[in-house]
Amino acid sequence: MLNLLFVAIGVLLLTTGGEALIRGSLAAAQRMGVSPLLSGLLIVGFGTSAPELVVSVDAALNNQPDIALGNVVGSNISNILLILGLCAVITPLAVRPLVLRRDAVTVVAASILFLVLVGGNALARFDAGILIAALAAYLIWAYRTERFGAAPSAELHTAESQEVTALPRTALWITLAIFLGLLLLVTGSQVLLRGAVGIAESFGVSEAVIGLTLVAVGTSLPELSISVIAAFRRHADVAIGNILGSNIFNLLGILGISALLQPLPVHARILQFDQWVMLGTSLVLLLFLYTGKRLSRLEGGALLIGYGAYVTLSFTAFS
Repeated sequence: MLNLLFVAIGVLLLTTGGEALIRGSLAAAQRMGVSPLLSGLLIVGFGTSAPELVVSVDAALNNQPDIALGNVVGSNISNILLILGLCAVITPLAVRPLVLRRDAVTVVAASILFLVLVGGNALARFDAGILIAALAAYLIWAYRTERFGAAPSAELHTAESQEVTALPRTALWITLAIFLGLLLLVTGSQVLLRGAVGIAESFGVSEAVIGLTLVAVGTSLPELSISVIAAFRRHADVAIGNILGSNIFNLLGILGISALLQPLPVHARILQFDQWVMLGTSLVLLLFLYTGKRLSRLEGGALLIGYGAYVTLSFTAFS
């Protein structure tokens, strides 16, 4: 029970810290004249991954590679199957192919790149450099196509920055929001990791399983919040775009930074099972988006059922 309490408190601190950091950063960007396009692309699109970043980096530095890797792989799986599945059940998510073609394809490409790099059973610092370089190339590509090419996806990232309301107004409150957000993220990661490791030891399951499920869902709550709000407001592009941006940053940015700080050996079950599930869910999402040009309620239900099956297998066949 104490370990469960640690996990609950850790998730609460991470979620609150992520929200505070996003709101403070958006307010600071507005005061500095940063465009809504860039704010949505960087701060909201990637800022919702701040809990995953802090937890994975913390786990890597504390020699817990299974949680560091499991958190990212599991978050990418839950983002698509759980969060987008839930959003599509709330309201069908119609999308414009021109808006999301680049990001959806990049998610699949990043998943394939991950499979290639972990072929040696570990992510080394050289691999980390490749991931970070790929992220930098994506960001330059994304900004140039939207800033100079008048791409319709510019509307998506602009809308993402406008989805977050109630921003701090004064310089003092902006500074406090950013500082408090970072403090809560660091503290929350420590508390969550302590509870997660305790649960793994208590139930006799591996840290990889806990990282892929409990930790992954807990750190994905900011994505869940933004996407569900967008779904209720019928902002389908924001709901899907937020998840795609988060998954790209998880694989290229978070794993890149974590492996750069500390090389990460890959757990056997991730190699045998989870990386293929991650790639498969990315391909299924790409298929849904490009065949029906939308995620229907039926497809959302199928994604949710898929996540239930994945969690069940995680604690039975692959624990």
